[in-house]
Amino acid sequence: MLGQGFVSAAAIAASVLFILSLGGLSNQEKAKRAVWYGIVGMAVAVFFTAFGPGIGGYWWMIPMMAIGAGIGVYVAGKVDMTEMPQLVAALHSFVGLAAVFVAWNADLERRRVMAARAVEATSQEFSAFAALVAEKTPAELTFLQVEVVLGIFIGAVTFTGSVIAFGKLAGKVDGKPKQLPGGHLLNAGAAALSLLLAILYLNGAGFWTLLVLAALAFFIGYHLIMGIGGADMPVVVSMLNSYSGWAAAAIGFTLSNDLLIVTGALVGSSGAILSYIMCKAMNRNFVNVILGGFGGTQGPAAEIEGEQVAIDAGGVSSALNDADSVIIVPGYGMAVAQAQNAVSELTRKLRAAGKEVRFGIHPVAGRLPGHMNVLLAEAKVPYDIVLEMDEINDDFASTDVVIVIGSNDIVNPAAQEDPNSPIAGMPVLKVWEAKQVFVCKRGQGTGYSGIENPLFFKENTRMFYGDARSSIDSLLHLID
Repeated sequence: MLGQGFVSAAAIAASVLFILSLGGLSNQEKAKRAVWYGIVGMAVAVFFTAFGPGIGGYWWMIPMMAIGAGIGVYVAGKVDMTEMPQLVAALHSFVGLAAVFVAWNADLERRRVMAARAVEATSQEFSAFAALVAEKTPAELTFLQVEVVLGIFIGAVTFTGSVIAFGKLAGKVDGKPKQLPGGHLLNAGAAALSLLLAILYLNGAGFWTLLVLAALAFFIGYHLIMGIGGADMPVVVSMLNSYSGWAAAAIGFTLSNDLLIVTGALVGSSGAILSYIMCKAMNRNFVNVILGGFGGTQGPAAEIEGEQVAIDAGGVSSALNDADSVIIVPGYGMAVAQAQNAVSELTRKLRAAGKEVRFGIHPVAGRLPGHMNVLLAEAKVPYDIVLEMDEINDDFASTDVVIVIGSNDIVNPAAQEDPNSPIAGMPVLKVWEAKQVFVCKRGQGTGYSGIENPLFFKENTRMFYGDARSSIDSLLHLID
């Protein structure tokens, strides 16, 4: 059993490691080291918390930790990089559900201590969290109840919301926004009832209030995320990441665990900031994202003239051989086809031929912030040629060839040309300004958000149909 001094010192060390981890993740070259900071920080946190003062029950705690670690290793080894966004969403759900269970247990312990006090039992019979509760004043117990309410509500919303986000990202749930009759009034009503239950609970009502509160919050999380369109899922995942952090922080206050408070605050604030950055990149209001995703019409959409013209590998390779400058714009289609290694090899051959090759990355490309950057880094594409939208958008007009791989909304000119488009005003990569544009696409579908793209019908655009990896592979032996 370790003393409180060791536990406090470990909490400070782990907090520093978590901060270093977050800071390092902002740079691709430092990201691997930053991940190790996080791993070591979590190992320190778990060890010193598990063996801290007043902790017991190791006969079941250690086996459960071993089982959880084994499952984590198995899942990490099995999940492909293309499935990472839905894995992140699934992990958020675990944090939310854990917050609910901890909050329920905290209130049961509070009631046990209060019952003992009523019969004038001493606090010596309590251990761990119950012993901590026994030392609290009436005012502190009230704060504990507030923390329990917040932990349950935020955790329950996070749990079901993350489950639905996982389903939409994995294609197991329809990506289009769907709500029950009554729409947002149902969410508002459930929120009002949740507030009423919280007031009843704080005024001495039974444990049933917390059970019903959790049920209402579960519904809010489910119905809220079901009503958000698939194109907004990157923002939703980031938002749920923030929710999970605040749920953890609320439970940290409940358990008087400083490390959990710090960690939850780091996750909550970073997730909120990332959500804001992504909304800005999409020219979207955060409230509008939560109240309904892409896919709803604003008025009659502009008519699209022309037709989609297909091209074969020979035509694309001929244009690439003649080009001096090439920009590649990857999207989720590249991830699905696992074409990043083929794209990396194409990049290497084009650069070896003396051509300038760069990548244009939109902030919400893929299903998660940084999704494309991770895939390209995995394929060993040099960091210095992978540029963000703001860094490269003005260069398309002077570019000979642009290759779009599995992207739709982030290269859609309707965002700037059609005020009635569901994505009107969203900053996009202006690929259509290049001399030639080749779009690698499986077919003539409208993409994940269901929005038609006029780019595919422009005179300087040719459609390179087929699986992205096979299409890019077919070009490799044709590059001089």
